[in-house]
Amino acid sequence: MFLSGSGGRAEFQRHHKVIEKTVQRRLAAILVADVVGYSRLMAADEVGTLEALKRRRSDILDPVVKAHGGRVVKLMGDGVLVEFGSAVKAVDAALKLQEKFTTANDDIPEDHRILLRVGINLGDVIGEGSDIYGDGVNIAARLEALAEPGGIAISRSVYEQVRGKSTASFTDLGEQPLKNIVDPVRVYRVEMEAEDKSFVANKTKIVSDQKISIAVLPFDNMSSDPNHSYFSDGITEDIITDLSNVPGFFVIARNSTFAYKGKSTDVRQIARDLGVRYILEGSARRSENRIRINAQLIDAAEGGGHVWAERFDRDLADIFAVQDEVTRRVVEAIAGKLSLNSISKRYHPTNLEAYDLVVRSRNLWAQSKAANDEARYQLERAVGLDANYCEAQWRLAAVTLFSWIHWGEPKEPSFSNALARARRAVEIDPTDSGARWILGYIVSRERRWDEAQEQYDAALRLNPNDPEVLVFLTEFLIISGRPQEAIDAVGKAFRLNPHPPGFYFWVLGFAQIANGLYESAVSTLRREETYRSPSRRFLAAALALLGRTAEAQEEARLFLVTNPHWRISSWLKNNTLKNPKDLEFWLSAYRLAG
Repeated sequence: MFLSGSGGRAEFQRHHKVIEKTVQRRLAAILVADVVGYSRLMAADEVGTLEALKRRRSDILDPVVKAHGGRVVKLMGDGVLVEFGSAVKAVDAALKLQEKFTTANDDIPEDHRILLRVGINLGDVIGEGSDIYGDGVNIAARLEALAEPGGIAISRSVYEQVRGKSTASFTDLGEQPLKNIVDPVRVYRVEMEAEDKSFVANKTKIVSDQKISIAVLPFDNMSSDPNHSYFSDGITEDIITDLSNVPGFFVIARNSTFAYKGKSTDVRQIARDLGVRYILEGSARRSENRIRINAQLIDAAEGGGHVWAERFDRDLADIFAVQDEVTRRVVEAIAGKLSLNSISKRYHPTNLEAYDLVVRSRNLWAQSKAANDEARYQLERAVGLDANYCEAQWRLAAVTLFSWIHWGEPKEPSFSNALARARRAVEIDPTDSGARWILGYIVSRERRWDEAQEQYDAALRLNPNDPEVLVFLTEFLIISGRPQEAIDAVGKAFRLNPHPPGFYFWVLGFAQIANGLYESAVSTLRREETYRSPSRRFLAAALALLGRTAEAQEEARLFLVTNPHWRISSWLKNNTLKNPKDLEFWLSAYRLAG
């Protein structure tokens, strides 16, 4: 069989008395793998599972380990411990293992598929005979527990050895506390191509050609007034949007590129971290009625060489023409002149004050009720200055709707006003993807499934690089009874935005629960980025479904502290679930959570 014996993952953490004369210390790359849902698989079909695991070991595990110069140290219950002399070979072996396991699952029913979690660490180990022990092994075991089904988690020590040497890309998950390990460990998720729909965000296939993948770093504010940074940020955001609309381009989202704002990081490292080839960076200076913009395009794959650079010194009234010109020059430099015909024309406001107000409002609505109110005030002023400003109209629709959904205002007139604003935005500019997705989101609240799907389809057709569209589409797919598609959508969102805001993890947890991945959902919803209300409602449901009733009830209590008026009765009245079975599923989960 693939995995034999007993003790499972706990064996990695046992203390061992080592006879001094046999102790040997060495640096090694340690891979720990574990079968996801082993107990469930055995309970469903013990004989079939054991036979399948035997085949996986003989046909996949042993050949892959041998081909990469590794050594199977021991098998423990549903886990395996492997030693490699090289971190690069350990990661390559893990990628090959996951690839072959995915292929082997092709003709197997979903509830019988065998998935691995893999953790890899580079550290000091103690050798005794053929066995190895120590913190180097323990950390690898803890990393394996952090990996998603079908995924790979590595430590910083591994990442520093493999970056630039592996075909995979990596997402920094930050410092993570590990049980029985004194200091937190910086963890990275290995991004890889996969087709299994039970895989989550980190398994999404990159849909663009690597030659035209790009990240736009936040333009530096060179104005004498530091308060003008919103203006340089707005220019950056608009260029990201313009490039995102170009067919064939893969463009990293604003939230992820702005994670590097104010940091002196090598652009080649940023490109590796974000999984792109090209970096656009620049600066903006605003003074009186003039603007000066410097922009340069860098090819990180060619040693960080400059592809194109230019300075624009214009009247402030020409700001939108400059943005258009930067976009055109980037597209021409990367994809050639023929691609210029694919650049769509966006509506530009006629009033610069209205533009200023919209730019200031862009990142307020999701922060707090006060911030949402401030965004609504600014957007109402913008619409008053330019009633045909599409972005102002659809953003006003969004903050008006969220004032009801998230910030406790009455449903009416918020809902009706939001719907009217969204329809007006689409009427002004039917090619604006933002207007399309917010209208789709609003009409889905009325259970108008077909119209919502039409609007989401249009939004993705117009801008396939907008992760916000994909995140809200994920929620729509879940409530309309298509959880597997939801996993795909949120996975693409994470690839486009590898440093996302917290609500991405909230939606990912929602999707994982809908797909029966309760353990993964608990890990996701307890992440620092999203562990707050209202995500606790989903966390309570996941814990309840795992039978961890006490924890579920505590999370439910904490949720109700900040949402004292939430009741199952009101949720039933306003829920948008399409299928009665889904309604009963969530209802039972909430009741189990108390």
